Amino acid sequence: MGTYTDKLQEIKALVERLQKEAPEQMEAFHKFMFAVEKPGALDTKAKELVNVGLAVAAQCEWCISLHVKGALDAGAKREEIIDAAMQAVLMHGGPALMYMIPVEKALDEFTAK
Repeated sequence: MGTYTDKLQEIKALVERLQKEAPEQMEAFHKFMFAVEKPGALDTKAKELVNVGLAVAAQCEWCISLHVKGALDAGAKREEIIDAAMQAVLMHGGPALMYMIPVEKALDEFTAK
């Protein structure tokens, strides 16, 4: 598997462990997450693009992996994902710019034929 696919697997494994070790907290988190993620004023694609920008700003490669994949699955194009990530660079400067590297690598990995 690729690096960013591996990160998705790490997220899955973490969630599974925490569902056993902290079931009440994970249930509450999932309930909140599903409520926020469902389409509303913004559709799923728009929300995933926002999340890509937030993941870059937070400098979280696991979040980048999750939300680049989510944006692609929701129909976002590469150009839209890059544009969303660049919004974080605008607000967070040079350190966020470096996180364009994992965004591009995740895009390359998830869109490889």
